Amino acid sequence: MSYLPSPDAALRADGVSKRYRRRGPDVLDDCTFHIPVGVVCALVGPNGAGKTTLLELAAGLQRPTAGTLTVPGGAPHAGHPRVAYLAQHRPLFPRLTVAETLDLGARLNGAAWDAQLAERVTDTASLRSKDRIGDLSGGQRTRIALALALGKRADLLLLDEPMADLDVLARQELMGLLLAHVADTGSTVVMSSHIISELADACDHLLLLDDGAVRLCGDIDDLTASHAVVTLPGGAERLAGHTVIESRPAGRGTSALIRPSAAPLPADWQVRTPSLEELVLARLTAPAPFPSLTKENAA
Repeated sequence: MSYLPSPDAALRADGVSKRYRRRGPDVLDDCTFHIPVGVVCALVGPNGAGKTTLLELAAGLQRPTAGTLTVPGGAPHAGHPRVAYLAQHRPLFPRLTVAETLDLGARLNGAAWDAQLAERVTDTASLRSKDRIGDLSGGQRTRIALALALGKRADLLLLDEPMADLDVLARQELMGLLLAHVADTGSTVVMSSHIISELADACDHLLLLDDGAVRLCGDIDDLTASHAVVTLPGGAERLAGHTVIESRPAGRGTSALIRPSAAPLPADWQVRTPSLEELVLARLTAPAPFPSLTKENAA
């Protein structure tokens, strides 16, 4: 798959593969995509699809077996000043206090550190500065880890399941802070999650991985607009000429998710645009493989 030059890409992969054992399977297999600057990108896929591996490669914690990955400023490396990574396991020092952890973030990031933002995310009104990290709940540790990531004011934020340990109110609050931060700084966010409906409200870009390969990548509105959910009288043979992602009997007719051809759809078909969740689930559960769909070939 070839791409036009993309100087505005915040994260770009060209033929990226990752294998952990010499003769083992590829965790990532020839992944090629680019994520534009300033978007909030939903990184989705089933368990084992390669999401965490991709984020660790972008954060410079691992190296690809093949291919190249580019982040703002060039190749990824650990401690990159323009990249912040929130790992799924929240690697914090359990013996440090909340205040000491935030002070460490300030010392590591220098003039780039946004202390006010970090304190807002931490919610110092409910967390005492002398509380030790190891004594906090999972949701409280997530707040601290997210505060360190946002306080860095990085150009690229890599967030692995950032809201997983939070209750509904905390997720809503922190998602609002995250989106306000993006609007204020122009940062790019790549955020993995299994809650697709939650991502649909916050994200404007999609990267779908399945079995280590890129299945969908592009602007969410463009991707959903290029598909259609149709209900029609008669059988699936009437779908000939269109790319059928998924179809099933519906009463005396057929319901399907398709990529329509250029020809107008018949007047007796009911047609609507799919939701992001419908599109992702259909692509993941389709019984036959379909070509990857990226922003470049979505039209």
